[in-house]
Amino acid sequence: MTTAVDKRRRLMPRWRDYGRPRELVVRYLLLVFVLFITIGPLLWQLLSSLKGAGEDVFGAGASLFPHQPSLRAYREVFDQVPVWTYIRNSVFVALLSITSQLVFSTMAGYMLSKPGWKGRKLVWVVLLASMMFPFESIMVSLFLSIRDMGLVDNLVGVWLPGFVAAINVLIMRAAFLAVPREIEDAAMLDGAGEWKRFRYLYLPSAYGAILVVTINTFISAWDDFLWPLIVLRTEDHFTLTLGLARLQTSSFGYDQRMVMAGSVISVIPVLVLFVITQRWFYKGVSSGSVKL
Repeated sequence: MTTAVDKRRRLMPRWRDYGRPRELVVRYLLLVFVLFITIGPLLWQLLSSLKGAGEDVFGAGASLFPHQPSLRAYREVFDQVPVWTYIRNSVFVALLSITSQLVFSTMAGYMLSKPGWKGRKLVWVVLLASMMFPFESIMVSLFLSIRDMGLVDNLVGVWLPGFVAAINVLIMRAAFLAVPREIEDAAMLDGAGEWKRFRYLYLPSAYGAILVVTINTFISAWDDFLWPLIVLRTEDHFTLTLGLARLQTSSFGYDQRMVMAGSVISVIPVLVLFVITQRWFYKGVSSGSVKL
């Protein structure tokens, strides 16, 4: 007959696996604190955008939750600015960036994962060194190059600096290095050439890393504000983040609710993409960590 003491003893190893109860409390408190810092601003923007016309967004009398929830701010955003044009431009830049990043980062990562060719270490060092310089340090020279190519106020000029990123090349290199050498040797004995090995052996084994590159590229292209601000001139070419920033100007009366609504609209596609692909994203991060 099982007693209460026996049940307690069976449960004791489970507590040891996760730590002491006090440690569990500390862990969960830290998780809640991090969650509050991460989700808090977005939740505040969402609740503020739903407030009615007579409610305060800022100030001592402002409350967190709307007393008269309304979608008026969202309707006014779509009525006063061409949001769909901005979305179309952002999608165009994001698709160009994803395509070029996937094509060239996978090929460059594949070549860097192959030993034996001269200059491999030099290219590796150059890629690592390029990650040390912030974008602001090369921003002026990039703009002069884009201007000389006649791409000012052109969406191609927004995309071109994000043609390929060193971090994505390193992620793909690490993913390809995880492929066992014996499998490639077997494919070579079967008569598979370089392209076939790349297409049918290496790429299928790096789907997680490819997804990581895709999500990182989309987020970077979608959220970019500084470079489109420098390159673009006319409203028809504005990206979503740049176009919605106009809501903060006096020409729209600087309605705080509209500003909050615009911020929520710009972040919704990123959240939807991440929620859909989070499982594969985390797998890709763990399998595609950069190896020195």
